[in-house]
Amino acid sequence: MKPICINNYCFDRIHTWIQYDWRFPQFIEVVIEVFYPKNLDANGLVMFSHGFLIGNDLLFYPKKIVGAFLEDNPLFGINPSAYYNYSASIVEKNWAMAFVTASHMQSVAMPWVDFGGNPRVGQDAYAAASYLIKYGATDEFYKIDEQNRTRSFFEKELAGRTRFMKSNNVIFAGHSVGGAHAQVAAVGFDNLQAIGKSTLRPFDPVLYDREFLPLFSCPMSEWREEHRAKPVGLIQLSPVDMQAPLLAPGMKPYRETLAAMQMPSVMVIGNCDCATLRSSKPKSWSSDPKDETQFTQLSSSGSWAAVARVDKGSHCGYLTEKSLICETADMQFSCSLCPDVEVYPPQGAETVFTTELFRRFIGLYHHTEPFKGSFSDWKVSSFMQWLNQPSPQHGSVDLAAFDEGEYVDYARNIS
Repeated sequence: MKPICINNYCFDRIHTWIQYDWRFPQFIEVVIEVFYPKNLDANGLVMFSHGFLIGNDLLFYPKKIVGAFLEDNPLFGINPSAYYNYSASIVEKNWAMAFVTASHMQSVAMPWVDFGGNPRVGQDAYAAASYLIKYGATDEFYKIDEQNRTRSFFEKELAGRTRFMKSNNVIFAGHSVGGAHAQVAAVGFDNLQAIGKSTLRPFDPVLYDREFLPLFSCPMSEWREEHRAKPVGLIQLSPVDMQAPLLAPGMKPYRETLAAMQMPSVMVIGNCDCATLRSSKPKSWSSDPKDETQFTQLSSSGSWAAVARVDKGSHCGYLTEKSLICETADMQFSCSLCPDVEVYPPQGAETVFTTELFRRFIGLYHHTEPFKGSFSDWKVSSFMQWLNQPSPQHGSVDLAAFDEGEYVDYARNIS
């Protein structure tokens, strides 16, 4: 498939397989969607983990078998970028934005939906971001890999036509369960390895070319550091975490690691969002300081985590396309946080606000450099000055104030 290019940006889909650790036969099939500059000069990458599409349907494997003869793949029918198309936000600073879809099976009752709590999905996002950095927009990564230099198919020149990143800077982001998965990816490679080892989810991935050809990369630990994703920021939209024995241990170890990382991190939640404020285990945020939440787990003396609350904010108002699966979380029969309140729908004011949020957040970075400055600089940055006001986006949405009268709260506070 050739990339689709309009004006100065291209869109492409990449299909590969990930083995989570070269020592264990655990594989996942993934499709990566990516928007990138046509001139192949992206300063950074936003890697977005979507919230309700990761997984496979009940007929995934029959479709897979039939698709092998029809040159079709059921994963190509899933388009997360349609629901989270904030691509307008990346143009000004010449960034790229990507999404990953994987064939996870997490619930026996509903195997096509990932309910969160599975760190493997966050590992998928990190591996996908690193793939894009090292190989670019191509399915034929093995033609670039130095380990294949002596093979007949080796084509070093291909890298010049497929690589589009000028740095390995990545802002990890996500919505709903994808917000919790982004927490995993944002800890970086060394921490992913350390936490994975201690939680029986080892991570030193090897990439495979589809499922039929035995062509593969070397383990990611052997890659050059500049080819692995370097987290430089985290955006969580109504993150939802879950716990279930063995299947879904939750993201707490990753949040505790993030609490000590010095990089811009913001959580946005809706005041009327039951999925993140009630159903999530733990909930994302609470006005009661005695409650353990995702935000308290992100707290430490060195934490850069910040949170903002959208007044009348829903669980699905961020979306750029309607989704029945997502919208069930906002129905009155399942959520009573804001009775008789008309919450923001998809494709509306909260969507516009979210696109601007990404644009302003990306604006923190100068060319290929990470954010320069201290925590105090982060608190007074242009992004925070924009966010910390009653109605940041020209009156399109209102934010709810915290007890101190501010519209942004921090996991730690210094003068």
